[in-house]
Amino acid sequence: MTDLGSGHQGRHLVIHAPHLAEFDRARLLAALDVGSLRALLADDGGTLRLTASGDESHLVEIARTAGCDAALLEPDASLAHFGLLAMDMDSTVITIECIDELAAEAGVKPQVAAITERAMRGEIDFAQSLRQRVGLLEGLPTERLQHVFDERLRFSVGAARLVQVARAAGLHTLLVSGGFTWFTSRVSAALGIAESHGNRLGVHDAVLDGTIDGPILDAAGKAAAVAAATARLGLRRDQVMVIGDGANDLRMMAEAGTSIAYHAKPVVRAAASLAIDHGGLDTVLSWFPDQPRAL
Repeated sequence: MTDLGSGHQGRHLVIHAPHLAEFDRARLLAALDVGSLRALLADDGGTLRLTASGDESHLVEIARTAGCDAALLEPDASLAHFGLLAMDMDSTVITIECIDELAAEAGVKPQVAAITERAMRGEIDFAQSLRQRVGLLEGLPTERLQHVFDERLRFSVGAARLVQVARAAGLHTLLVSGGFTWFTSRVSAALGIAESHGNRLGVHDAVLDGTIDGPILDAAGKAAAVAAATARLGLRRDQVMVIGDGANDLRMMAEAGTSIAYHAKPVVRAAASLAIDHGGLDTVLSWFPDQPRAL
């Protein structure tokens, strides 16, 4: 799912390797057989940029097995090319799955996990599984949601920096989640994300009533939200970047010229343009700096 790097000549192999010691970096370069590449362009803050003279996609896998994240990109690849950055929330922008944490608060985590497993096996669809899981949360005081936000929710490494740099570069930022608006609104406010979509939990007298208030935002709904933002902003598909980790992100990732799998399930990684398996979300900024790099 990419409109970037469609040609092979003159692309750059960009490797995000800030954690590598000098010795390990030398071993990586030896494994890449840098002599077959034209030049080492830069070693900038742990980001190696090399020119590739042909279809060097196998080099991405060499870097990945060395514990690095790599991409083959056009030389002028930058955030300035994009107008929209859309991201999933649970296990992407944040490190937790909110419904699992709420289930723990309600004492129904095994039951919720069993329903999730059935959905993953394809026995029930997302909407049905979400209604069943939320039904088990009936009676949970909303103050327990605040407890999860305060005590358990953590932002993924690099999330704040990615959003900050993307917004400074003029991108519209969008959080699209099959999770809950109670969390998407607070996560967006904390990070400065401009727009968010999710599922609204039914609440009565400060207690969850076990329902979803309104239509369910599923994979199709997530894709529709990205498509609507793209059209509203007057963007081309190649100006859209989407980041996600789960199967229900695949349809919205298909709306993007550049899709990035973040510590993702294998099916998502296989379908995405690029994959971050080791680094934080700000790895994106190593691949797509805020301005094209002068060479």
